[in-house]
Amino acid sequence: MRAEAVDRVRLIFTLFDVDGSGSLEEDDFELMAGRVVDAASASDDAAREAIVAAFRRYWRTLTTELDTNADNRVSYEEYQACVLSPERFEDTIDEFARALAALGDPDGDGLIERPVFTALMTGIGFERTNIDTFFDSLGPDGDDRVKVTDWVGSIQDYYRPEAAGIVGDHLVPSAG
Repeated sequence: MRAEAVDRVRLIFTLFDVDGSGSLEEDDFELMAGRVVDAASASDDAAREAIVAAFRRYWRTLTTELDTNADNRVSYEEYQACVLSPERFEDTIDEFARALAALGDPDGDGLIERPVFTALMTGIGFERTNIDTFFDSLGPDGDDRVKVTDWVGSIQDYYRPEAAGIVGDHLVPSAG
């Protein structure tokens, strides 16, 4: 497992721990889903419902795979073990990536404009400087848009334990 992957997962854990309790709980995912939906003002109800469903599946996957004591909490150590195991988490990440990208493409043209992208990523909790560097690394076109497929791929890569030097590394403040 690459150190870069551990750094990426540590950041996501911190962002998902919305209440700052030091562990992930169902309410964290509901709060995060609400923040992301609020940031998606131009998206339709179906896209909003899909991202909420993706956040809920993310939580269900974590508790199904990890919560052996049924306390409805996931520690960082448990989280890292699950999300960096593609065989346990790949389908969940795929659903999440596609739902987030669809939310960012309300007009369905296959492109995500920087302001929409920035609003969604800010809703998740990423820092603006890192968001801008990440977006630029995706290779925006002349109208400052990136391809939905590129964003989906970068989200999927973000969770790959062997990945290093990927555009998602720009979201980690120390790597930005």
